Amino acid sequence: MNLIVPSKEKSTLNDASRLSETPIYKHIILQDDPGEALISALRNELAEAKQSGRAVNIGAARHSMGGQAIPRDGHAITLQNAWVEAGDGIYRVQAGARWKDVIGALDPVGLSPKVMQTNSDFGIGATFSVNAHGWPTAFGPMGSTVRSIKIMLADGSLVSASRSEHPDIFAAAMGGYGLIGLLIELELEAAPAALLEPSFDEMPAENFAETFVNVARNVPMAYGRLNIDRANFFKDALLITYRAVEGELPKASVPGYRSYLTRKIFRSQTGNEWVKRRRWGMETGLGPILAGPVSRSGVMNESVKTLLGESGPDRTDIIHEYFVAPDRFNDFLTVCRDIIPSSYQELLNITMRWVEQDSVSLLSYAPSGPRIASVLSFSQEMSARAENDMKVMTRDLIDAVLALGGSYYLPYRPHATVAQFSEGYKQASEFGQFKRQTDPKTIFRNALWDNYLARI
Repeated sequence: MNLIVPSKEKSTLNDASRLSETPIYKHIILQDDPGEALISALRNELAEAKQSGRAVNIGAARHSMGGQAIPRDGHAITLQNAWVEAGDGIYRVQAGARWKDVIGALDPVGLSPKVMQTNSDFGIGATFSVNAHGWPTAFGPMGSTVRSIKIMLADGSLVSASRSEHPDIFAAAMGGYGLIGLLIELELEAAPAALLEPSFDEMPAENFAETFVNVARNVPMAYGRLNIDRANFFKDALLITYRAVEGELPKASVPGYRSYLTRKIFRSQTGNEWVKRRRWGMETGLGPILAGPVSRSGVMNESVKTLLGESGPDRTDIIHEYFVAPDRFNDFLTVCRDIIPSSYQELLNITMRWVEQDSVSLLSYAPSGPRIASVLSFSQEMSARAENDMKVMTRDLIDAVLALGGSYYLPYRPHATVAQFSEGYKQASEFGQFKRQTDPKTIFRNALWDNYLARI
């Protein structure tokens, strides 16, 4: 077996996949508050790159898996600052702050992020740039809760954009993967803090979509899981629903020993059907017994390391995500049963989430109605044969989802064809045209641009 081994040289940058090692000119980390010092540093970096004809792109936690925040041979900028300012039902934040910083600032004043990525160690600007979503059910993607942004364009100008001020910039930057400008600051809506109690409902997988539709808009938070052991693959579903209850609101603490055990069980599933069966039994049996009321922010205040990481040098964790209308979810189950078990890949988890329609972002994955988002976590061998097998399986899944009128998510491995990208994102050409208007020399580039948008 010929393993893919990253060199980890200083002249390269990688991401969470460990399969995106890319040569860069330089990597700088900026930790300033969103004021003149940060603006000046970004303008200087932009001017240097433009003079030499090099690319620029900005990132935070760098958890994408296909070089979506890496400028080949260019200037990679990482924002890293915990500045958060809470207001009356809103908060302002430096683009490089992490969600754990937001929770830490909002929790003491009785507020919670209205929508955030489920894990708390991702950057807020990055979440907006991929327009991620989470477990809250009454909203669209995270961008639906953003009131305004401050962004630096290719000419060095600093622009405030919202749905009413420069709405074209706002729509392109939301889910625009840093290709429109350098995001500096955001103003977002917050939700009141609340005490939530979970309930657990096991059901046949074919009943999940109808049940999810009936509860999604009536509860503050919900998500689903499917049984993944091969004997019962995608036959059983579990819906976890959170409802507000009265009681003393606990601090949104970081999960402890229980998360450590969860990670150990999760990692032990690779190549072990017995563990997969036992895990499902624990989630449907022991999970409801141990669960209790938790704060709204506490549900989401968990590091991605709880499930990912500890793969070893010969394996890596790869995420897929697909979006289908609720009435096509059972068809999605059918195609997954046909495609995934026959591949060489190890599926470790699938989580289903509710996402309301997003009609703002040019690169929207839910442009025409609500979607059930299915997040699949695979353990992939770090080898050329596994990478090729993953590409084949991914393209088969994308074809099947597109045939159902759905779409796939862009922050992961770039295995889709250009034709699949164009089919899944109907406004990609419009996005590319606007990008070329605001950035005629295409200074802001990354692997998403190089592999897809530049070729449309």
